[in-house]
Amino acid sequence: MNSKALALLLVALLMSGCDNKTEDEKGFAGLADDAASYAQVTPGKRFVFPEDHGRHNDFRIEWWYVTANLKDADGQSFGVQWTLFRNALPRPKTAASDEHGWSNRNLWMGHAAVTSEAEHYAAERYARGGVGQAGVTLAPFTAWIDDWAFTSHSSIENPLTDMQLQASGPQFNYRLRLTSSKPLVLQGKDGFSQKSEQGQASYYYSQPFFQADGTLEIDGKTYQVSGPAWLDREWSSQPLTENQTGWDWFSLHLKNGADVMLYRMRQKDGEPYLTGTWINADGSTELLAAKDIELTPQDTTEVDGRDMPTHWSVKIPGKGVDVSVDALNPHAWMNLQIPYWEGPVQVTGNQEGVGYLEMTGY
Repeated sequence: MNSKALALLLVALLMSGCDNKTEDEKGFAGLADDAASYAQVTPGKRFVFPEDHGRHNDFRIEWWYVTANLKDADGQSFGVQWTLFRNALPRPKTAASDEHGWSNRNLWMGHAAVTSEAEHYAAERYARGGVGQAGVTLAPFTAWIDDWAFTSHSSIENPLTDMQLQASGPQFNYRLRLTSSKPLVLQGKDGFSQKSEQGQASYYYSQPFFQADGTLEIDGKTYQVSGPAWLDREWSSQPLTENQTGWDWFSLHLKNGADVMLYRMRQKDGEPYLTGTWINADGSTELLAAKDIELTPQDTTEVDGRDMPTHWSVKIPGKGVDVSVDALNPHAWMNLQIPYWEGPVQVTGNQEGVGYLEMTGY
């Protein structure tokens, strides 16, 4: 999602015994469904760390989302994704629910993927909260599902300065160290990331300055890899309107030291809702409004019977950016219970760089 984000957490429908999309489910993955019984996202939140690295149980959905653009010693390019999603089942109207055992109201889902120019492999895992199979703790900070883990090796006060990331699937395995000495970035307006003209929003912050180093195994071959990585943290209860069908999300690392996050929320009727953040090399930010961004799909690739825009024109005139963004592997389809496209991209034009693209709802 992801910020980034992605919020596919309505896999709760699957985990609670409903295998098909319900008739009244609204928006992509039900993310426009009414959320009156959950906490609401409003402007003016004061973020508190390390506490906000942890769970926010009063909100319906949240995720811990890591992507990395990697190269080996020969210059081969790879992408890695690691995501933990939390979805809250509806809260009882009577007494507060027990956090322990099967009465716990949290459902968890993990996604992991690796991408090269030739291959793309994805895997998923599911867990019920309260039974020790998945969760997030703060001392030390760890987000995990089974043996997939995002674990701090740093201080309790600043856990994201030194992290270990690991996951595996039938055709892949990776273990990476992520380090950064730069500050966290609050997306949107002081962490309030608006997603529609009607006011739908999430709380959203990132660590776009990670440096990743470690090993990546694909089809039995191991590579020593390194490169930039990006963490997205978002939580919300109703981030879409009924009119919004999905989104296109970009996280871009430019060679001039700047980073860029862009959201394009597509609608059934009307123009997409555009927003973004320009992140300077020192961590200072500037909010990008729709008038500041020209985000245009160019060529498409047929993937799983869908025409996916895997070549984009991105212009930010106020920053002198006029680039093409192209998928490293146009067939980076996450063929999971709730499918979407997610993969590394390359940036060319009057700026160069790398990044990640996520496309949902096609």
